[in-house]
Amino acid sequence: MKNYKLTVFDVSGEKLLDETIQAENDDQAKALGTGRLEEKGYQEHTHRCTAPTGKLVLFHR
Repeated sequence: MKNYKLTVFDVSGEKLLDETIQAENDDQAKALGTGRLEEKGYQEHTHRCTAPTGKLVLFHR
């Protein structure tokens, strides 16, 4: 399992969510991150999910 970081910001730049997601690959991390965003109601907030290598696997501005 790899550790991915899911971060959500409000319009002022304040972090609303900063979590680590464990996933086998980028696709699974993207799916888990999307599910977490929906669960918390953050789909329309600025967010990103990054791979351990720094690659963006999910981004919304």
